[in-house]
Amino acid sequence: MMPAGGQESSSSGRPSRPCPAKNGNADWMSALCPRLWDIPLHHLAIPGSHDTMTYSLNRRCPISHKQSPLLQLLARVLPCVTQPAVLKWSVTQVLTVTEQLDAGVRYLDLRIAHIPDGSEKNLHFVHMMYTTVLVEDTLTEISEWLESHPREVVILACRNFEGMTQDLHKYLVTCIKNIFGDMLCPRGAVPTLRQLWARGQQVLLSYEDAISVSRHRALWPGVPYWWGDQVKPKKLIRYLEHMKSCGRPEGVFVAGINLTENLEYILAHPAQSLRKMTLCALPQLGAWVREQSPGPGPLCTNIIAGDFIGADTFISDVIRLNEKLLDC
Repeated sequence: MMPAGGQESSSSGRPSRPCPAKNGNADWMSALCPRLWDIPLHHLAIPGSHDTMTYSLNRRCPISHKQSPLLQLLARVLPCVTQPAVLKWSVTQVLTVTEQLDAGVRYLDLRIAHIPDGSEKNLHFVHMMYTTVLVEDTLTEISEWLESHPREVVILACRNFEGMTQDLHKYLVTCIKNIFGDMLCPRGAVPTLRQLWARGQQVLLSYEDAISVSRHRALWPGVPYWWGDQVKPKKLIRYLEHMKSCGRPEGVFVAGINLTENLEYILAHPAQSLRKMTLCALPQLGAWVREQSPGPGPLCTNIIAGDFIGADTFISDVIRLNEKLLDC
């Protein structure tokens, strides 16, 4: 299934962007049936995006220092070959963060890094490559969107933290508090929409650094993410069903329907890309999504996150799962 326009790539080397659908999902939380306003967020069905910020990657972005020394050497010696090859397996989204929020995404996967030879306080996003987009600018963009959608709530997962020192963590947490202010929901029992609206809070911010979480009540612990690390959709679905059978985590958690390439697959499919691999699997993955149910039960799902948001009906399918709670 191809996004609108159907082109495989743009002149920048990134996948072409679908036209964001103009639907009613920009304010879907406030449009929920009032009976759902008193259900804790971890019992609702919430759509999310995996590696949210990779839409901003391009051929000029540097390779992450966490990648193999061989890959970094190739990037220096043969950048015109290496950068495009890495890029097509790094990009997981094509909609901007504002377009994702407009489309209904309410969980954002923000993988943060400090480039070793970069500016002292400039923090970037990373997925095999470093973005040129800065973290502080993106958080400000999210805050501005929330101001214009006062009854929508987002779960921001700050994670990875490549190259981050404790001083940089302190700097980032200060930025977070300055940007979101009273929008931040302090750590505690998972709230309902009605409780958040009454307090004027719109952001649950998970932070995968235990020291920072222990120092700041505004931060929540890292959100568990079920990552199958699979190339084939059938194997990914089998993994997700196994995780469900083990019982859901107590709080907010994510079931990831994102596929993951490996070296064997890349070498066997030189003309492939993460986008092509994902789009071929969307019918199977979408069918699994529509079978899920939110709620407190041990087999229930909560946040479901995917790649290439906007390429199919994923977001609306997840939101629609909340109707099943009305039948209970």
